[in-house]
Amino acid sequence: MIRVQHLSKIYAASRAVDDISFAVDRHEIVGFLGPNGAGKSTTLKVLTGFHSATSGEVHIDGINVDEAPEAVKRRIGYLPENVPLYPEMRVSEYLGYRAALKAVPRKQRRAAIDSAMERCRITEVQNRIVGQLSKGFRQRVGLADALLADPPILILDEPTVGLDPNQIRDIRDLIRALGQERTVILSSHILPEVEAVCSRVIIINKGKIVGQGRPDELRAGLGEDAAVRVTLRGDNRAALAALQALPGVREVRRSDEAQQDASTYLVYGAGTESTELRAGIFGAAVAAELVLLEMVGQQQSLEDVFVHITTSEEAAPGDDSASPGDTNAAPGDDSASPGDDEEVTP
Repeated sequence: MIRVQHLSKIYAASRAVDDISFAVDRHEIVGFLGPNGAGKSTTLKVLTGFHSATSGEVHIDGINVDEAPEAVKRRIGYLPENVPLYPEMRVSEYLGYRAALKAVPRKQRRAAIDSAMERCRITEVQNRIVGQLSKGFRQRVGLADALLADPPILILDEPTVGLDPNQIRDIRDLIRALGQERTVILSSHILPEVEAVCSRVIIINKGKIVGQGRPDELRAGLGEDAAVRVTLRGDNRAALAALQALPGVREVRRSDEAQQDASTYLVYGAGTESTELRAGIFGAAVAAELVLLEMVGQQQSLEDVFVHITTSEEAAPGDDSASPGDTNAAPGDDSASPGDDEEVTP
């Protein structure tokens, strides 16, 4: 359905996307992840035909994007992160205008608008002015716009930004349902959301693909690392120092959870058994005169994979072992490309 071959995009001296290749099959939901400035948004804009590639080829549903960008756009529903709406129009008016622009036949237009509004749960606000809606509702109006022409491919850039937990759950369920009948590329910084929805993920960093595969495959690629969640009461600096000094500890992260007189840490041990790591934590807490309130083994998450791959100091040009699932491990240009995080009106 989507085939990207040796795609590069260069702005002046900055290589935003550096010789990446990947494929997305029909009815597949793929998460497209990367830090800010990694080349993620640039890649999506090339896929949607809004930016041209410097080199390489992109085929959407068998069509070369450079040769027939308008035909490609008719097959894609694109939701940018910052949804470009007309704030002075009513929701139904805006969707009617967008349906006309997308050449939805006049006789089918009303049904297409009603279906999109119902699927995105915005029927109740169809007569309200777009500019008076909350950000969550405006985001859903943008998603309804992407669905109007019934495209076989959806490219969604941060579709749940600004939504409350109930709305996020609704959109997540909608994306799952859409994935049964469409091909979906989902870009998001909310990694648990990606893990819950996507069957496969692609991770890009510094213009290169540094990992791709099913979430469980990428987690397995971290090896035998143990992860323990521990809550300690006492001096935070002493706690952090004690945990970091443990043999075999690769990383210690402090949780943002608000607690009155205690702190929670995630402790990762490289090649360490969970029981061995927990024993070391217990001994360190006693030695540092800290009160151990909780200690639980943690399964490696997609967030762990993402952080490990995108911050690994071992990654070197041409090193095929730089990260799990690595297909393009050599780091590219550190700088973000001009306009990489800007949005283009679909």
